[in-house]
Amino acid sequence: MFDTKRPLVCIQGLGFVGAAMAIAVANAKDKKGEPIYNVIGIELPNEQGIEKTNAMNKGIFPFENVDEKLSRAHKTCVKNKNLLATTDSQWFGEADIILSDINLDVSYKEDKEPYLNLNMYKEAMHTIGSKMKKGSLLIVETTVPPGTCEKVIKPILEEEFKKRGMEEEEVLLAHSYERVMPGADYYNSIVNYWRVFAGINDRSADMCKEFLSNVIHVEQYPLTRLSCTTASETAKVLENSYRAVTIAFMEEWGRFSEKAEFDLFEVVDAIRMRPTHSNIRQPGFGVGGYCLTKDPFFAALGAKDILELSGLEFPFCTKAVEMNNEMPIVSLDKIQELLGGSLLGKKILVLGVSYRQDVGDTRYSPTEIFAREAMRREGELTFQDPLVSEWKEMGIKVGKEIPPSDGFDAVVFTVAHKEYAQIDFKSWIGKNEILIFDANRVLTNKQIQDISHGHYKFAGIGRGGHKV
Repeated sequence: MFDTKRPLVCIQGLGFVGAAMAIAVANAKDKKGEPIYNVIGIELPNEQGIEKTNAMNKGIFPFENVDEKLSRAHKTCVKNKNLLATTDSQWFGEADIILSDINLDVSYKEDKEPYLNLNMYKEAMHTIGSKMKKGSLLIVETTVPPGTCEKVIKPILEEEFKKRGMEEEEVLLAHSYERVMPGADYYNSIVNYWRVFAGINDRSADMCKEFLSNVIHVEQYPLTRLSCTTASETAKVLENSYRAVTIAFMEEWGRFSEKAEFDLFEVVDAIRMRPTHSNIRQPGFGVGGYCLTKDPFFAALGAKDILELSGLEFPFCTKAVEMNNEMPIVSLDKIQELLGGSLLGKKILVLGVSYRQDVGDTRYSPTEIFAREAMRREGELTFQDPLVSEWKEMGIKVGKEIPPSDGFDAVVFTVAHKEYAQIDFKSWIGKNEILIFDANRVLTNKQIQDISHGHYKFAGIGRGGHKV
């Protein structure tokens, strides 16, 4: 099946990260332009896992994808016959390198307090440990609480090695967190982006460095080696916590601009001209996706449950998650007020259900928070998203085409998909009386001018300078 002269890389989990990583690793080339690795992506033997593996083997990416570079790379893998997807975990025993790209979620108690449930994650590590061969390196790319590699994964691997009569000291383990960003730069976010890594010992770190150097263009995007895996784990958690906190910080300024009746986005654009402030965030519809909605909790949970440290609290992180989760309801409250104080019987078109632009991922989408509360208030909602046909979390179908505006009381823009910036409101809305609400800086300045010059109602988050 494969050219057996090549090292074998197995990837545990073919989600948004693992599927793209499998393609990127399979496309790594030597100086002669030949593939360096054979790659096998391994999924669970359930219905979802079988669907993913079948799609990958047919050259079909298992998720909505707008990145042509990733699509071309996938076709190259199929042509070179060095990428396989399977549900057979026995392949872990043949691997020279194993990448773990499975989810580690935060669980919540009835009072919404977060806690760690590591049972399924530990089971996955036992699966690897029971099969990986001597000299094989496990690289954890999953975002995990600080201390996980040293205090959770390493002991499991040592336990499984001991069962098979292997020396515990032979465990090779590294952490190198992914910075994969689905969307237009999906593939580039792997091969043309900086990476951080660390190992439990020098040999693990050295092997990890060699592997990453084969996959990533390290001449332009150099690697950063940290002193220990706990530091590497902390780097990812801190990165995402920083983003979550700075986004939450800007929400209160959005409320201020709306009350004071000026457009905060022109203020943000002006501040961004200063190089030291070019990455200032902006108010919006809230935070969604798999990372920023939970990762800020990992520091506190890791400190308490894994590292067994006491007296540490992370109030900024906790408050940021709470505030970001409230943002969709802020938009909903404003829309309800503008529609006369009640959503009963109001027909609302929601444009965008994914968690971010150019991505077909609805996990932890802020639109879900908005939709559930709007329905509870008896609003009648219709959903459209160019990259989503079935909203699994809500159990509903989603239209891919923007419907006519006839009959709607309000149109809400929640996600900055590029097709929304191309809407001609004069022809789409026509003479209909309708509220247009931009919850996430989706519309262009020209579109807003066209709306303002028409007879439509317009409002938005951070848009205090535009009166209804």
